[in-house]
Amino acid sequence: MDLVVRSAKLRGRSELVDIGISDGVIAEISERIAQKAVKELNAEGNLITPSFVNPHEHLDTAMISESTRPNMSGTLFEGIEILREAKKKYTVEDVKKVAVNAIHMLVENGTTIIRSHANVDSVTQLNSINGLVEARKECKDLVTLQIVALPQEGLIRDQSTAELMRKSMEAGADIVGGIPAYENTEEDSKKHIDIVFDIAKEFGAGIDMHVDENDDPNSRNLQYFATKSIKEHIANATASHACALASYDDSYAAKVIGLVKEAKMSVIANPCTNLMLQGRFDKQPIRRGLTRVKELNTVGVNVACGQDGINDTFDPLSGKCDMLQIAWIMGHAAQLSTPSEVDLLLDMITKNAAKALGIKRFGLDVGNEANLNIIDAKDVYQAIRMQSDRLYVIRLGNVVAGTKMNSNNGF
Repeated sequence: MDLVVRSAKLRGRSELVDIGISDGVIAEISERIAQKAVKELNAEGNLITPSFVNPHEHLDTAMISESTRPNMSGTLFEGIEILREAKKKYTVEDVKKVAVNAIHMLVENGTTIIRSHANVDSVTQLNSINGLVEARKECKDLVTLQIVALPQEGLIRDQSTAELMRKSMEAGADIVGGIPAYENTEEDSKKHIDIVFDIAKEFGAGIDMHVDENDDPNSRNLQYFATKSIKEHIANATASHACALASYDDSYAAKVIGLVKEAKMSVIANPCTNLMLQGRFDKQPIRRGLTRVKELNTVGVNVACGQDGINDTFDPLSGKCDMLQIAWIMGHAAQLSTPSEVDLLLDMITKNAAKALGIKRFGLDVGNEANLNIIDAKDVYQAIRMQSDRLYVIRLGNVVAGTKMNSNNGF
């Protein structure tokens, strides 16, 4: 074997285990592996988890608020307006540089699978897409990076963007994105979704749209998205944010959740940004702005959570690039605190997020890719509560980061 991790604590098992890795794949999990490996690590009873998955990121705008005016209203729309000004100066090399830096931060904290949206519009053209494609090439040994073409300025409001979206898919984007609520009318929002579906079918791609990222109970794009996914048999459809779902009355919300379940869609909540942007027009009580995480999970909808932005025009306080921090914030925002709910928090940044991205051979089972984290904690509660150190970050059987990476152990 190439690597054996000894004395590791698996969630749900009382005894410590050894994990053997060959050719980047988990070859054996048992209480004691007799075989010696080329390299060995002693986990010393610490928790081992699958690699973290960040299912919603914006790598192309990482750290951009350092060079823009502040978002004084704290709203999504002012954030887009400020970003529009900044995008005029975008270059491919700029995007690549900030994306690579952010990727390294994420990897250091145990994330080796990322889905990043990239702005595509008449201002940015393909600079964000091309910059992320270049970053993906440079960081291919560190991460799996999926790129979503995001029509940030709309598809009806910005009429040239549909063709740019097609060019983005040809240039290396994997997923077709959207932001229907940014259009001016309900009719245009539906046209926006229709165009997204047309492009996705043309390229045989999945869909991940920013859906109803607001607290308006009249913003009802999720219902149309889910219904269209059912009719057109879209296998890989994801609704990011879906904040307005929390503002619907309970009866209508239950109907929409039923459609989301029938469509087998995933929902990705982004607690930092949702808490920061939503409820800005409320006096008291001020809404949390998060989607209905518990209700979605209870009926069997796959729910994950992402970081979203890194010190950008929407949330200048975000961006530690630590998915354990995101899980911790999600726990508070969605009131997830029981043992099963804390397990769900870990799932939302591991297996649920991987499922949303369509990642195969994921998790701590024999035959799966050896993408693992050894965490300085004895259980999931401690890991999330303390956002404990990642002692070793392992990608495809190779140690690529971790606080102990450079200690005297051959790594």
